[in-house]
Amino acid sequence: MTVLREVFGFESFRGAQQEIVDHVVAGSDALVLMPTGGGKSLCYQVPALVRPGTGIVISPLIALMQDQVDALRLLGVRAAFLNSSLLARDAREVTTAAADGDLDLLYVAPERALTEGFARLLETMQSRHGIALFAIDEAHCVSQWGHDFRPEYLRLAELHQRFTGVPRIALTATADAVTRTEMHLRLALSDATEFVSSFDRPNIRYTVVERSDPRRQLAAFLRDRQGQAGIVYCGSRKKVDETALWLRGLGFDAIGYHAGMDAMARRDAQTRFRHEDGVVVVATIAFGMGIDKPDVRFVVHLDMPKSVEGYYQETGRAGRDGEPAEAWMVYGLSDVVAQQRWIDTSEASAEQKRVEAIKLDAMLGYAESGTCRRQVLLDYFGEASPACGNCDVCLDPPTPWDGTLPAQKLMSAAIRTGQRFGAGHLIDIVRGTATPRVTELGHDSLPTFGVGTELDPREWRAVARQLVSRGLMRADPSAFGALRITEKARPVLAGQEALMLRRTAPAPAAAPRRAARGSSAQAEPALSTEDQALFDALRTERARIAEESSVPAYVVLHDATLREMARTRPADHTGLLRLPGIGSVKAEKYGERFLAVIAAG
Repeated sequence: MTVLREVFGFESFRGAQQEIVDHVVAGSDALVLMPTGGGKSLCYQVPALVRPGTGIVISPLIALMQDQVDALRLLGVRAAFLNSSLLARDAREVTTAAADGDLDLLYVAPERALTEGFARLLETMQSRHGIALFAIDEAHCVSQWGHDFRPEYLRLAELHQRFTGVPRIALTATADAVTRTEMHLRLALSDATEFVSSFDRPNIRYTVVERSDPRRQLAAFLRDRQGQAGIVYCGSRKKVDETALWLRGLGFDAIGYHAGMDAMARRDAQTRFRHEDGVVVVATIAFGMGIDKPDVRFVVHLDMPKSVEGYYQETGRAGRDGEPAEAWMVYGLSDVVAQQRWIDTSEASAEQKRVEAIKLDAMLGYAESGTCRRQVLLDYFGEASPACGNCDVCLDPPTPWDGTLPAQKLMSAAIRTGQRFGAGHLIDIVRGTATPRVTELGHDSLPTFGVGTELDPREWRAVARQLVSRGLMRADPSAFGALRITEKARPVLAGQEALMLRRTAPAPAAAPRRAARGSSAQAEPALSTEDQALFDALRTERARIAEESSVPAYVVLHDATLREMARTRPADHTGLLRLPGIGSVKAEKYGERFLAVIAAG
């Protein structure tokens, strides 16, 4: 507790943190599953400072290494990293410091951790000063079926074989039951105690909208979010470039990020996002891992992710400060076709394709859910939850209706046209829309032509998507998304089984804002006009300090700490030390400057 208070500035641990810390300090292995923003880093940082020797943190995230080392140094912790971003001279200095016992924590990329040269360094450290622990961050990267597999992770068990007495802690924010089993097996953590925290991020509002005009929909969503930091995920590099350019035209400070950009441009984009306020990054999934920016207010998906794990991890980059944040996704049947095409044309094994198809079905089930989205999301990770009251389904519940007859009509149209056409063409047939193609193919003479005028095109698209999500039809990517009947559809076609579907009324791009369940917005009243003015002044001073120190502003102090500072107006160092997130080192370094702002206000 002394380290927690004096170094990190917190009075108490959260959730299972203390149990995990005590377990590792005692020399035992641990597997920790804790949501993004839940405080995973403290679970190995505190034991590394308490145990003798240097803590070794293995992480694939270069940007996160830089952030965490910067933050730790500001706390007075002797921390450094070894990765490909260092010049040879700087790498030698870090190596020497580690060998001499001058580091409390050393972050290293997995590729370097497995080299013989690093193994010799570890042996030197062990013999001279000791190794406090091995922390394996982003441990889900060991899963060959996962969304973020890194082959070098498969060899990390070698460290345990060479340094048997050193406790290990593997950590991840996203892992289903299959991935957990793989982590135990492949990291040789069979005897490790598993600590599973709730996967719930109650401050995040989840919303899924049907794709109609995605740019118009995105513009409507972002209309009152000018000046907020956010991430917009796209499925292709071309779409990233086009969307970033379009957003800049609307007046947003938007930058693109994808693997096709040169290294300098990607680094500049990351730096701007970390250091500046209100930047929107438009990116492929190449962006985000290792970005520990706490004040990301929204994460948008313009294309459906491949898996629930990927979606959970990407949306988890919003609201790490505990303040209300939003996860907003547009989705349509074309997403399903694109994802199925990706699976079918990949060079993966038949077994991996089967697993990917299961993951896609789960993601599709989430997108088409008629029940609380948070319940669906948490159930995927094996966690029960009541309805959250903070997702689009809870805020605007869909109406169930008997869709048996419309489903029969659409499936009959598919059968009568040889199951060779996509949803758009089938909808034209049942609605009696005599398009040139429908007429040319003679489909305007089918018995199903014009039998479905009771539904508009939007409603028919919803029927088609739900038939696919329920497994009654399958969009064949090899036939340009042609909808084909499955065996599961036979009882419905034969009238032996009723089919209840969900009907949603047209909704605005974003629901009216209200405090999120369990969020800090519920617990803390809004700042008064005077306190808000002081908060803004404190943020300005923080920005100056960050610029002088060449670190992101949130590394100096989080907004939550500044907000509490504005509300309580401490008059001296003792008062500052009572605030969460201010330890003795930060109070000594920056206290006078913040106290001067308070006195002037």
